[in-house]
Amino acid sequence: MLVAAAVCPCPPLLVPAVASGAAPELAAAREACADAVGLLAASRPDLLVVVGPADQAARGPHPQGTPGSFAAFGVDLRVRLGAAPADTEGGERELPPSLAVGAWLLERFGWSDTPVEGLGVGEPLEAERCAEAGRGLGSRTERVALLVMGDGSACRTLKAPGYLDERAADFDAGVARALGAADTRALLELDAELAYELKAAGRASWQVLAGAAEGADLAGRLLYEDAPYGVGYFVAVWS
Repeated sequence: MLVAAAVCPCPPLLVPAVASGAAPELAAAREACADAVGLLAASRPDLLVVVGPADQAARGPHPQGTPGSFAAFGVDLRVRLGAAPADTEGGERELPPSLAVGAWLLERFGWSDTPVEGLGVGEPLEAERCAEAGRGLGSRTERVALLVMGDGSACRTLKAPGYLDERAADFDAGVARALGAADTRALLELDAELAYELKAAGRASWQVLAGAAEGADLAGRLLYEDAPYGVGYFVAVWS
């Protein structure tokens, strides 16, 4: 059963080495993520699964020890999803960027005891299939925790990656309310087509969370909400 979840944004800029001189701009988000991961640890899960958006090649499960890299962003920095198993160097595939950011957050916190796995989910995945995947995660063991990576709309300002879309602010406000209230129904009712048009990379991840949390009776708390680059970023905890 799901006992706790943390929701964090997944831009590689969250990693100071990638952000370089712009690192201070996401300092508040970074610290909120650290607090959220700390609350995950306090829940004492038997298994932690990091869920995040992924392209087709990186969708599906990523076992403990799978490596990731920020080389594509010009930084020679490697991470690993939890401690590497003794008999393997991890999976054949590398982590997608969202899960690499999640792995970096866990390394920054010093996460070491609980087994860690990853799940890459694709934007085309419809809400019910996302929820089904989440239910499967929630039933893995008695105490499951999720680190859910995903960004809101990328259309909040003229300089945003998706340019300005007047619908973006309302979409992100709805997401923030749902995450802060642990409202699984509201997350499952997010419009997938609108999320795609607004380039909201977190929609599928949040709906996996909603499925995993069904029947868990968790309370939510929003720790951070902002759009420093015209992209909606949220940090929330459910416990």
